[in-house]
Amino acid sequence: MTELIKLTAAEAAAKLAAGEITSVELTQAHLDHIAATDGAQGLNAFLHVNAEEALAEAAAVDADRAAGKELPALAGVPIAIKDLIVTKGQPTTAASKMLEGWMSPYDGTVTQKVRAARMPILGKTNLDEFAMGSSNEHSAFGPVRNPWDLQRVPGGSGGGSAAAVSAFQAPLALGTDTGGSIRQPAALTGSVGVKPTYGSVSRSGVIAMASSLDQVGPCARTVLDTALLHEVIAGHDPLDSTSLNEPVPAFAQAAREGAQEGSLKGLRVGVIKELGGGSGKGFQHGVIARFMDSLELLQAAGAEIVEVSLPSVQHAISAYYMIMSSEVSSNLARYDGVRYGLRVVPEDGPVTIERVMAATRAAGFGNEVKRRIILGTYALSAGNFEAYYGAALKVRTLIQRDYAAAFEKVDVLVSPTSPTTAFKLGEKTKGDPTAMYLGDIATVPTNLAGVPSISLPAGVAEEDGMPVGIQFTAPAREDARLYRVAAGLEKLLTDKWGAPFYTRIPDVTETIRDFDFGGTK
Repeated sequence: MTELIKLTAAEAAAKLAAGEITSVELTQAHLDHIAATDGAQGLNAFLHVNAEEALAEAAAVDADRAAGKELPALAGVPIAIKDLIVTKGQPTTAASKMLEGWMSPYDGTVTQKVRAARMPILGKTNLDEFAMGSSNEHSAFGPVRNPWDLQRVPGGSGGGSAAAVSAFQAPLALGTDTGGSIRQPAALTGSVGVKPTYGSVSRSGVIAMASSLDQVGPCARTVLDTALLHEVIAGHDPLDSTSLNEPVPAFAQAAREGAQEGSLKGLRVGVIKELGGGSGKGFQHGVIARFMDSLELLQAAGAEIVEVSLPSVQHAISAYYMIMSSEVSSNLARYDGVRYGLRVVPEDGPVTIERVMAATRAAGFGNEVKRRIILGTYALSAGNFEAYYGAALKVRTLIQRDYAAAFEKVDVLVSPTSPTTAFKLGEKTKGDPTAMYLGDIATVPTNLAGVPSISLPAGVAEEDGMPVGIQFTAPAREDARLYRVAAGLEKLLTDKWGAPFYTRIPDVTETIRDFDFGGTK
């Protein structure tokens, strides 16, 4: 494994600016590593690799830098993009047969911003179909595997972006977070993932799952790297009616300040009683152990640790799946076999719009997508609207009020990101689907509240040696506070371990070489 791919985005950007390396060298090193570790006999993190275009952009950046032109901070640093974000010139499939091979005629707003930042796009990453899943086993093009253990899931829906970053296939990646799809995979793969304040990053050009919950965010291996990428993609967009018309805060500066001595002194940290506080009931022992270790470090650094209660959080999963499924039912109605995407014409009988639509949706959607469409359609029906969807909206309001009340007492809230470490492939895809849904218990509430959250590695669980994530949540529009606090804890943990967490990641090239893929495809 070349040392180039082990550089953080911040380190790579500094070396590029100093002329110590070139973007072509850096991009080629990542493309070579993708070729060695991905595909059917590998992680399967990428659905499309954009080698030719990425190298062309890298060469153009190198030429402009040699000519003395002023370049953006991350110019020449390569990036991967979740295949839910439309990207001109590359397939955008949402990991579904419904959109297999579809080429977007335009770039989404965040893709435009990445291009404007002169970052070579390595390719499009795998995900659960239409972002529906918590394990990345629901992709129509095969599951993604966890770089720490190829028999385990990387989390979902954005397991491709998280795995790519964790496995050094990319220094940065974009994901989307509807109920934890950035943060939960980050926790399970030992990387860093951020769900920004709702509306602070444009959703224009992001294939909609649940519009009132979806949010684009950064994935990386360090807090500073996520902050740097967040600055690139944030900002008002007139193409998104929910976009906040506010200046972009100095996220990277906040992260750098957070890593300084004494930055956590006087910080009020609220441990959520219902999410790993108190007895820790429902959470894996190793997860709670690492969580408590982190709290001890925070307290030793001068932070005040207090327990807070968010009573309505116990209803968050039920409310989330009702609201999300209802919006899924509405958003996915456009895939009808008529306008674009897959079209299946019945072989026998009359060819009508209704029969083409039925045949297309039956063939194009996977089981999890169908399950959520059916649930959402039922919830939105005339006789059920108030009893299900309306009731869920009321619970959402209660959750928002609970968060607002908590933030009157504390600066940030903290909990484990996921109640367990990564589970085995196939372990939860059979039987009751709610068994997997419950894995989102700690991440879903923040999407319902619209507030920002970050997950960073807190260590590994002693039971299985798999990564554990810790999650900080701040009030809406206080994303910079998240970076300051998360970078402070990251520094404390790094000092305790003697090295950054990502240095522990196994060499996936060697792991793949010795792994039997026979029973896991």
